[in-house]
Formats: sequence, structure tokens, C-alpha cells
Amino acid sequence: MKVATNARYLVILMAFLGSLVTGCATVEGAGEDIQSAGEAVEDTAEDASN
Repeated sequence: MKVATNARYLVILMAFLGSLVTGCATVEGAGEDIQSAGEAVEDTAEDASN
């Protein structure tokens, strides 16, 4: 019974990680996404200070 539960969690984890990886396509793509989010935060902060 416990093995089946662990297998179920493993399948769910693999599906989640698979969707995460395909969302960014590559590590470089993930870096670009993070960079653009950081730039948006920076722009918002600059606008608020002016």
C-alpha cells in the first residue's frame, strides 16, 4: 500500500516538473523570464520614486 502511495506522488511530481520545464523550454529561457520580471520591478520602482 505504501509503495503505491509513493508511486502516485512520484507521478504527480514528474508531471509537475515536466510542465515547469516545458513552460520555460530551457534554463536560458528561465533566466530571461526572471530577468524581464526583475526589470519590470525596477521600472515600477523608478516610476514610483519620480
